[in-house]
Amino acid sequence: MKQKSVILLSSGLDSTVNFYVAKKETDVELAITFNYGQKAAPKEIERSQEIAELNKVKHVVIDLPWLKDLGKSSLTQASQEIPVGASVSIDNRPISEKSAKSVWVPNRNGVFLNIAAAYAESLNADVIVPGFNVEEAQTFPDNSFEFLRATRKVLSFSTANQVDVVCYTINMNKNEIVKLGLSYQVPFQKLWVCYQNKEKWCGQCESCQRALRAFKANRTDILSSFEKI
Repeated sequence: MKQKSVILLSSGLDSTVNFYVAKKETDVELAITFNYGQKAAPKEIERSQEIAELNKVKHVVIDLPWLKDLGKSSLTQASQEIPVGASVSIDNRPISEKSAKSVWVPNRNGVFLNIAAAYAESLNADVIVPGFNVEEAQTFPDNSFEFLRATRKVLSFSTANQVDVVCYTINMNKNEIVKLGLSYQVPFQKLWVCYQNKEKWCGQCESCQRALRAFKANRTDILSSFEKI
């Protein structure tokens, strides 16, 4: 008998690939998208709804307006510019650490996982599935296996049914995640990987740069079907 799961779905590369793997490995009870005042929220919600509907999975949007007011993240603050282009430099660790600090939202993934776990417990679901990866874990510690392992420990105390955390991409880089997504026939044209809320991906923020590099490394012709720059 398959486990039941709750998915954290932002419509980005990592969360969407995890969603598709979870669809095969578990019975997905719910997909959750968070609106915490991030600039890309309208696009993330729209695309996540499309992905959930395509797979006949119930989808909810949880509003966390208070999270926008904490810290000075460029993801949420109109007065702060999201780092783009050379100010990102995804292969330069010091520059990447600086850009990561700019987009950091206080305890964002901690908040998300605990809310998802509450939903999972209420649905008697066994696991929650976030989208993490080893590439971004270098500068975002809340993407790391250590964070996932610690959260598992906490949830074993805070949920009556000991909700677990499973991430199918936790030890993968973006190239490997795209390859995994291809094997699960993920409709990449549905993704919204960008930090911005524009008509098309900006192609210059850190999330865009990492995703586009991974797509090019795997199958360059797929880029022609994207809503991108």
